Amino acid sequence: MSVEVKNLTKIFGAQHAVNDISFSVGQGQILGFLGPNGAGKSTTMKIATCYLPPSSGTVLVNGHDVVQEPMEVRRSVGYLPEHNPLYLDMYVHEYLQFVASVNGLNGRRAKDRVQEMVELCGLTLEQGKKIGALSKGYRQRVGLAQALVHDPKVLILDEPTTGLDPNQIVEIRALIKRIGQDKTVIFSTHIMQEVTAICDRVVIINRGKLVADSDVASLQAGERKDKTTLVEFEQAVPVESLEQLPGVLSATLAEGTTYRVVSRRDTDIRATLFRVAAERNWPLVGLRHEEYSLEKIFQKLTKEN
Repeated sequence: MSVEVKNLTKIFGAQHAVNDISFSVGQGQILGFLGPNGAGKSTTMKIATCYLPPSSGTVLVNGHDVVQEPMEVRRSVGYLPEHNPLYLDMYVHEYLQFVASVNGLNGRRAKDRVQEMVELCGLTLEQGKKIGALSKGYRQRVGLAQALVHDPKVLILDEPTTGLDPNQIVEIRALIKRIGQDKTVIFSTHIMQEVTAICDRVVIINRGKLVADSDVASLQAGERKDKTTLVEFEQAVPVESLEQLPGVLSATLAEGTTYRVVSRRDTDIRATLFRVAAERNWPLVGLRHEEYSLEKIFQKLTKEN
């Protein structure tokens, strides 16, 4: 595994910012690291990038311990903090050359790598500008470029799309997905659509504790024993008639002429609803399964715990 977190705990005074969490991420995986504000996400990321020491537990990055081998870990990790720290008076190309030199790249190797990052992150037209003159979206691109310039095997991004406009968000997501094809990517976000769009797996923490670790599809399926189907008719129909259909556990009016019909998870009630609508001359307008959204799952897990 590229990143292994084992029984990690971080204590500040009387507060357990991170409380005995464990998870791992392999090469070529993109992990969505989720949790409410103050859950311990940034603290965990800072420990994994050697900015903070753990109180107990271990974090291994490419087999290197963050406490015992911090320099090896830093060579393996590219990090974009939540508040992107950039030298605003430096030019984009100049700054990336500086970051490359700090990471031990010099001469032709540094020049080629910087140019590669400029092109990868869409900074070709901006590389001659001062960073302070760039928009928030382009500053985030510069932050990604500096995190990637030394070609790390692990990329850790703390809310990389915060404050971006919709077009910039789409562009940064696409860039992260492309990068994640051959690297390990851990990124935190409050935008659930980002998780479903680009993540292979999800880890959710709340109040410092791990409350979920799963692939996205399994997390959405969960342990629910029922399935909800939304059926819309052209006109109102008796709820009691829907409740009496074979396989139906319950039926309620959702809104207007749309009804929420609950059946067992292993039962697809749509064919029955279609047949009954035809038999009873109930013109059918719409028929679909109600998805158990990631937002609802997140709220449920973080409120219960």
